[in-house]
Formats: sequence, structure tokens, C-alpha cells
Amino acid sequence: MGTMIQAYKFEEEDYRGDRFADYPYSLKGNNDLLVLTQPKAIDAIHLAYLEAGADILETNTFNSNSISMEDYHMSDLVVELNKAAVESARRAIDQYRANGGTEAKYIAGSVGPTNKTASLSPDVNNPGFRAVSFDDLRECYFEQCEALVEAGVDALLIETVFDTLNAKAALFAAQDAIEASGREVAIMLSGTITDASGRTLSGQTTEAFLISVGHAPLLSIGLNCALGAKQLMPYLQTLDAKAPFAVSAHPNAGLPNAFGEYDETADQMAAQIKDYLELNLVNIIGGCCGTSPAHIAAIAELAKNYNPRTYVA
Repeated sequence: MGTMIQAYKFEEEDYRGDRFADYPYSLKGNNDLLVLTQPKAIDAIHLAYLEAGADILETNTFNSNSISMEDYHMSDLVVELNKAAVESARRAIDQYRANGGTEAKYIAGSVGPTNKTASLSPDVNNPGFRAVSFDDLRECYFEQCEALVEAGVDALLIETVFDTLNAKAALFAAQDAIEASGREVAIMLSGTITDASGRTLSGQTTEAFLISVGHAPLLSIGLNCALGAKQLMPYLQTLDAKAPFAVSAHPNAGLPNAFGEYDETADQMAAQIKDYLELNLVNIIGGCCGTSPAHIAAIAELAKNYNPRTYVA
């Protein structure tokens, strides 16, 4: 989503739209707000991925939580943003059907990590300080998850997890929101290995991360962002060997260059993901930063030739 939004080269006035033309704070970079101010663009992005072969759409809600939205003084918009984002994904699916598409398509509500961590101090001079508490996070996540579930998502995707304590707060909130709704909504979880050490930012190995969240009734556990497909391989092998859930992988299109851009082509990325498929490592495969519809099309075409990973729940 972020990759495609960047291609539009939206400026401040585009983010504002008519509704927020006189807003007293800068809004450029608030990509989640675009579901309200540039809905046609978000709809078109979703549709492009559907036509490329995507089976699951992530809502444009990575930062649609009260903690992250504090940066733009827009925490009061959380419920509206999440519901509008689900509506955007649903419109795209409806358009896909109208265009003749027949395959089943699903909506996963994207639940990002927030911009605060419960396990680490943001102040090097005060290692015991925490900018957010578990209860703060749980309340924040519940508001978002409740809105996503009420809007009709098929799954909640708690993604880009760098702090397992944050993820636990999100898991509790997600389960509470689903239970309160009376609906059946799957929970997907995806962590981030931050560097070559093979650990999350809060210091856990892949196996430790799995053990920490294994109590939850997950549809899938996986890894996304930070690394390219090749670099992600050994950590997916750990999940494959240990996880009693489906395994997902959403690597970046390679590693960023000096300008923070992703140069890996669709064919290059697909060639690396082919190794995942041949080794039967994953059940759900996609892409994160730098991944365009062309990348998804190449991956989807390749995946048709392989069976998903088998596992015992």
C-alpha cells in the first residue's frame, strides 16, 4: 500500500482534501487519512492488487490507531478511518466481481505496531522509562479492532511486530473485540526480524517469538518487512519446523538502496520466493515494502504450481 501511495506523489493539499483544507496541522504523510480524502486512489490500489492475483487485501489502516494518530492530532478519527478503509477494500472487491472476477477474495484488517514500545525505553538515560503501558496499548488496539470487526473484515492482521508485549496487547484486544461481536474473525500475526542477528527489536529469536504468542488462537503466524525474501529464509524455516499454525511470509522487494528505494524486480523476487514454495515453507505468501502489483502477479502465477505447507494444528 505504501509503495503504491508513494507513486501518486501526493502533496499536502492532496492529503487534506476539501474536508481538512483548513486543518491547523500538517497532514502530508498520513497515508491512512487518504481513505477519506483520496478514496478513489485507495480503491484503485486495492483493485490493482486483486487483478494481479491477490486473494487477501490488507486495509489501509496500518497507523489507524489512537497512539499513532496522535502525531497528526487525529485520534478522534480512528473509528471512522478503520470503517472507511474496510469499505474501500470492499468496493474494490465489488469492482473486481463486476469486471468478471470469480475467485474468492478476503479482507484482512491491518493492525500496525503503533509508534511506541512497551518493552523498551525511548530515553537512553532512563532505561526503566516506558512511553506506553500494556493497558494503554490494549485500549488503543481494542478501539481499532472493534471498528474493523464491526465493518466486516474476514481477519485481523497484527503485523510488523517488533515488540512482543505490544503484540500481546493487540492479541488480547483482538480476541475481546471478536468475542464481543459474535462473529467468526480469524487472527493473523506477523513479526519483523530487524537485522542479521535474527531477532526482533525487543530481542527475541524467531522461536522465542513463536513461543510467546503460541497461546493465541491464530490462523497464521509469519514474518514481514525489514528483510528481502532471501534474507528471510532461515527464519521461515524455523516457523515451518515449529509452528502449529499456517505460516505467512511478506518480505520486502529486496533491501533498500542508498535512497531508501527497492530495486528488486518482480522476476527477481519471485525467483527467491520459489525456494519457499519448493521447500513447502509457507501457506500465505505476499510482499511488503517495494512490492507492486507486478510483483504480486509474478508470485501468484508461481504459487499456482505448488501445494501450500502442511502442518498439524
